Amino acid sequence: MKIIRAGDKPFIPASHENPLAPGVWKKVLFLRDELQSGTVQMVNWARLPVGNSFSAHYHEDMQEIFIIVAGEAEMVVAGETVVLGRGDSIAIDPREIHRMTNRGSEDVEYVVLGITWNQGGKTVVV
Repeated sequence: MKIIRAGDKPFIPASHENPLAPGVWKKVLFLRDELQSGTVQMVNWARLPVGNSFSAHYHEDMQEIFIIVAGEAEMVVAGETVVLGRGDSIAIDPREIHRMTNRGSEDVEYVVLGITWNQGGKTVVV
C-alpha cells in the first residue's frame, strides 16, 4: 500500500501550459514507475453511504488506486487502518486484503482505477 495525502504533493502547471501563466494546474499522484505494468481493467466513480462498508477482499493480479473525492473513509489494508479524506489517494497492491468503511457524516465518493496483469483479475472475498 502507498498513501498520498492531499497536501503531500503540490499543484504544478500542466505540461501543456505556459509555466509562467498556466490555465490549469495538476497534482501528480503516482508516476508510471510507482504503479504496476498492465492493462487498465476499470475506472469507477463510487459512492459509499454513511455507515456502510464494502466487503473485505483482494484481487489476484489487480492493483487498485483509490482517490477520495468527498467524505472520509476508513480503510483497513493488510491489517493496517488508515483514514483518508478528500484529495487523499491510496494504491493497493494485488493480494492485499482491503476493506473500506464510511464512519463519517456524509457519503464517501471516490474514483477507483484497476490495473491488471491480464491474468483474469479475479476478486476473492474473505
